[in-house]
Amino acid sequence: MRATSCNRTSPGNAYRRSWTSAAGLEWHRPTTELRCGGARVLTDDCIRLVGNTGSPYTQKMVALLRYRRVPYAITWGEPGAVCDALGVQRPRPVFMPTFFFPGDGGEMQAVCDSTPIIRRLEEMYPERSVLPGDPALAFIDYLIEDFADEWCTKYMFHYRWYPAQDADNAGTLLPLGLDVSMPAEQLEEAKHWFSQRQIGRLYVVGSNDTTAPVIDASYRRFLAAMESHLSSQKYMLGNRPAAGDFGLHGQLTQLVGFDPTPRAITHEVSPRTVAWVDHMRDQSGLEPQDSDWVALEDQPDSLRGLLTEIGRVYAPAQRANARAVQAGEKNWECEIDGAPWTQQTFPYQAKCLQWTQEHYRALGAQDRARVDALLAGTGIEDMLLPS
Repeated sequence: MRATSCNRTSPGNAYRRSWTSAAGLEWHRPTTELRCGGARVLTDDCIRLVGNTGSPYTQKMVALLRYRRVPYAITWGEPGAVCDALGVQRPRPVFMPTFFFPGDGGEMQAVCDSTPIIRRLEEMYPERSVLPGDPALAFIDYLIEDFADEWCTKYMFHYRWYPAQDADNAGTLLPLGLDVSMPAEQLEEAKHWFSQRQIGRLYVVGSNDTTAPVIDASYRRFLAAMESHLSSQKYMLGNRPAAGDFGLHGQLTQLVGFDPTPRAITHEVSPRTVAWVDHMRDQSGLEPQDSDWVALEDQPDSLRGLLTEIGRVYAPAQRANARAVQAGEKNWECEIDGAPWTQQTFPYQAKCLQWTQEHYRALGAQDRARVDALLAGTGIEDMLLPS
C-alpha cells in the first residue's frame, strides 16, 4: 500500500533512547511520529552517519537515504575522530561515510562500505527498494554500481589532484568541509598537508603522466554514453533509480559540482548528466512502481554504450589486478584502450571482482543466458570468467 503522505513530527512526550560514550558525549535517538496516509506510527529508527560533502560515497548514500525516505542524521566531519569521541571502535579501514548501527548486544558499531550497507538498509526498510526484483536486471545494476565505485572514482581522484588548479581547489575546500570556521593559519597548514598527501597517492588509482590521457578519454566516452542513455530514459534501468544510479551520482557530484576541470568537460559533453546529478540529489518525491523497472530485453540500445565502456576499461584492469594479487605482486600492468597502464596492486578490488563473479554464478541458467545476451561483445564477459 502506497502512503499518500509521509511527515515526521515529534510528539511532546517522546520517549528518547540514548547512548552515552565513555567520553561523555551523548547521541539521542528520538522517537518520532510517522504519519503515512493517516496512520500514526512511533519509531526511534534514525540512521546515523558521518561524512564529508567532498566525499562521493557520502553523497551517494545521503541521496539514497533521501530517495528511500529513511530517517537519518548526518554529521559533517571526520569519521575516525567521531568514533574516538564516542568511544566506538573504528572500522578498519575508516571510510567515508561511516554508519553507526546497533550491535547484537545493543552497543553502537561503526560500519563502512556503501554496497553492503545498501543491502543492510534493504532488510531494515523494504519500501522504495533500489534493487530490482528481476535477478538478471539486479546483476546489471550490480555491475554499474561496482563500476561507479571502483572505476569512476579514478576519474574523480585523477581530476581532483592531477591538474594544479583542481588540487588547489580541493586542498582549500576539503579541510573547510570539516570545519568551515577553521582559522586561516590552520587552514593553510591543513591545505598543505592534505594536498601533499593526496597528490602523493595518485599512484593508488593509477593516475600518472602515462595514464592521464587514458583516464580523460574514458571519462569523455562515459559522458557521451550517459548523454545518449539519458535521452532514452531517466535512470540507468528504467523510470526509477537503482543502486547503480546512486553510485554514479556520488562520483558525479564531485566531477560536476566540486572539481573545476571535469565540471567544464561535463558541461561540454553531457548537459543531460549535469541536470541528472541535480535531480538525483533528492528523489524523495518520486513515487516508484514495480513497472518502472524496464525489462532487460526492453532496455534501449544506449545501455550497451555504458556497458561497453565498462568492458573497455574496467574489465581488463580488474583481471590484471586480480592476477597480480594471486601472484603476490605489488604492482601490475596491462594494456587499457591500446595504451600501457601500470599501478599498485589493490587487494580490495580483487575482492570486488570475486564478488561480481559470485553474483554471476548465483544466477539461474535462464537469467544467466539473458545477462550473457546483453553483455555479448561488450568486453565484460572476460571479467566474469574464473580468475
